[in-house]
Amino acid sequence: MAASISSACCSAFAPADFAASRKPVLPLAVSLPRRILAPLPIRAVKAESKPSATPARKREPRGITKPCPISPELQALMGVEEIPRTQALKLIWAYIKEKNLQDPENKKVIICDEKLKKIFAGKDRVGFLEISGLLNPHFAK
Repeated sequence: MAASISSACCSAFAPADFAASRKPVLPLAVSLPRRILAPLPIRAVKAESKPSATPARKREPRGITKPCPISPELQALMGVEEIPRTQALKLIWAYIKEKNLQDPENKKVIICDEKLKKIFAGKDRVGFLEISGLLNPHFAK
């Protein structure tokens, strides 16, 4: 179709012998950016990877994963003298699930028994977002 249009245009504005001798028009080539036309760099591949000189050591726990001494009230529930905050929270949740202390209507509320009341400042009901804040006084700094 493009060839027929170009020959029609040429015949309208050029002599007849010029339009007949003209080659058919090919579609225009799209110019590509240089980064696409450039050859890809060849990377050297290592033959062998050397083992590291120092063996990988396990880091010592820090922050909330570091075991800390705990209060006597929390020791009575946990059964240990030192425990990380993360582990203490896990054990408290395990105790709550084991004793079925979650409010059946709102699972975000914990109904405290006598052991939990000692830990949670004597409150009868505690929201699950309050637990970590109420544990802070039981950890020595």
